[in-house]
Parts: sequence; C-alpha cells; structure tokens
Amino acid sequence: MFNNPNALLDTLIIGAPAYLVIIFLLRISGKRTLSKWNAFDFVVTIAFGSILSTLLLSKDTSLLQGALAVGLLVFFQYAITWISVRSNVMQKLLKAEPSLLLYQGQLQHSILKRERVAKGEVLAAIRSSGIAAIEEVEAVVLETDGSFSVIPKFNSESRSALADVKYLPTAN
Repeated sequence: MFNNPNALLDTLIIGAPAYLVIIFLLRISGKRTLSKWNAFDFVVTIAFGSILSTLLLSKDTSLLQGALAVGLLVFFQYAITWISVRSNVMQKLLKAEPSLLLYQGQLQHSILKRERVAKGEVLAAIRSSGIAAIEEVEAVVLETDGSFSVIPKFNSESRSALADVKYLPTAN
C-alpha cells in the first residue's frame, strides 16, 4: 500500500512545524496579507499553498527553505502594498477601479456587460442591503475586490464616496 512508511513519518514531522511557521508568518505580516483578494493577493495565496504542499510532500525541500519562501512572499506582499499605498501608478497596476453598475435607479447596461455582472446579482445585492425598491438606491458599485456596495438615496448633494468610481455620470 505504501512504498515507504518513513515518508508518512517525514510528512508528519515536517508538516506540523511547516504549518505553524506559515501561520506565524502570516499572523505577523498583518491583516492586509489575508484581506479581500485582488489578483495579486490570489497569486500570493496560491503560492503559499504550493509552498506548503512542497514542504509536505518533497524530501528535497527543507523546513528552512519553506520558511524562507513564505517569508519572501510575505515580504513581497508587504513591500508591494506599502508602495501601492504611496504610489497611484502601482495601485493602478495592482487593483482594478470600482465600477458603477446602477446609478440613481438606472442600471448601467454597458458596464454590467463589460464587468460580466447579471442584473440579478445587482438586485440580490440591493435586497441583501435591506432595500426593497431599486428606486431607493443612489448607486451600486462593483468594488475592486469583487464585492458590491449599495448606497441608498441620500439628501446631500455631495457624492464624495463615489469620487473614484469609474464612469460616474456628471449630470443628474
């Protein structure tokens, strides 16, 4: 059944500390490392899984090598997010812009199509926000992490929270 029973023991001996090292490094790296995913976060997370898998199944990779690999990923994640907070260019490279899916009760069909969002998804987001009528919604925004923000109608003329939203109509 098993070619080498010692391989199972090796997996247990390396797996437990490898798991603890990864948890420790992710914990000290801060909330941002495991926040809602953008494309960069997705790649980093897959790489974490790949490193753990290699540590568990490969005799050629030491725990120290795995810890170094995870440490490098955490460092790159920290460095790139640190730079992106301070650089609009880097931020635009790493994150998509939020997109306006509905504005003042009107679905933005061209944007829905471009973003591959069905009308039903927008309606579900409105309902899950506790709003029963589309006319009570000022805007629905597809955020950079893929979530929906539903903004109810408001009395103020200011729309400052929508300032970075792509394709915001200028006229009412």
